[in-house]
Amino acid sequence: MKTDTVSYSSLDSIKKAQKTLENVVEITPLQKSHRLSKKISANVFLKREDMQPVRSYKIRGAYNKIFNLYQEGNTENGIVCASAGNHAQGVAFACNKLQIKGTIFMPVTTPKQKLEQVAMFGEKHIEIRLFGDTFDECKNEAINFCDHSGSAFIHPFDDVQIIEGQATLAMEILEQTYEKIDYIFVPVGGGGLLAGIVTVFSVLSPETKIIAVEPKGAASMKRSVEMGINTRLTKIDSFVDGAAVQKVGDLNFEICKDKIYDCMVVDEGKVCETLLEVYNKDAMVLEPAGALSIAALDIFNEDLTGKNVVCIISGSNNDITRTEEIKERAMLYKGLKHYFVVKFPQRPGALKEFVLDVLGENDDITFFEYTKKNSRETASATVGIELLNPDDFEGLLARMKNLGYFEFYLNDSPNMMSLIV
Repeated sequence: MKTDTVSYSSLDSIKKAQKTLENVVEITPLQKSHRLSKKISANVFLKREDMQPVRSYKIRGAYNKIFNLYQEGNTENGIVCASAGNHAQGVAFACNKLQIKGTIFMPVTTPKQKLEQVAMFGEKHIEIRLFGDTFDECKNEAINFCDHSGSAFIHPFDDVQIIEGQATLAMEILEQTYEKIDYIFVPVGGGGLLAGIVTVFSVLSPETKIIAVEPKGAASMKRSVEMGINTRLTKIDSFVDGAAVQKVGDLNFEICKDKIYDCMVVDEGKVCETLLEVYNKDAMVLEPAGALSIAALDIFNEDLTGKNVVCIISGSNNDITRTEEIKERAMLYKGLKHYFVVKFPQRPGALKEFVLDVLGENDDITFFEYTKKNSRETASATVGIELLNPDDFEGLLARMKNLGYFEFYLNDSPNMMSLIV
């Protein structure tokens, strides 16, 4: 297995990548969002990479890398990749178009929708293998396969030609506007897209402030920048699957570490809130990673008033079966959903009293389960309560404690809550 992670990209090689991708990728809109512009009093533009043929920017790097290997005669033994979904779709698309055999390793946790999309784009030219719970476990298995098969490994981000392909997105943005871009918000997983943006903007638009945005549960770039060395996280939350990477690419980190203006972390619950907001208000269906840049606008610690802001919408490969989980995480984040272990006093009518005297007028029980099915009047129960206003929580908690019902607040112990609820 051989990967090129030594030299940095040049604008000439990025322009060459643009030529390679001319009849493959869409020139996606740089679309002004009037709602977001009004919301933060800025000029907010969305780079709509969710409108690519594979519904993410990943097709750029994947096709550029594979086409170059194909031109060099290095695809006879096929190609291999590891991906949580979007890179796999780009690779599958390239394999089909170039008639190359591909073996695609994906985590067992990959949403079904992404698996089906990969199979659709690759058709008879690809084989999907599921392995591990995280991208990193999956990647290691893919590399082992390459070592035995002699196939070429298509790294999803830590590769010069992958970065050059992603960098064509940055070239497009600058070609689509004559106005100065003050800020660009970039979602980060392994850092390939960020490295491409940095490479182009540092030369052609050095005054633009580049904001890297990661999910709270997988903030590997932020940790690495803070440590001054590329650092592997011991544990990650894989919910934002398109950006759930334990360690960013070594090459990507070297390119980006001194050129990022800020590295932001967004709570997964905030991402879910944003997903629902853009769906309900903008009719946009995004995947969690695709909503990262928009989610960061609300919590950015600088005044964006009057500024020209670009948010990269990285993808829209979401699975509709995740909707309930997205709604749940959003409610928890906004303080509207609370779970308790409730102990019922050993007296008749305790459950009725709980409903009448503990719950507020606008509170609603959305989950109820006894811990002991055969002793319901005296047993503890797990209770989920939805509030109309987060400010109602303190009153609810006080009434629960004063009347002797409170036993444990599960929201403060997410690991325990995941086992009980």
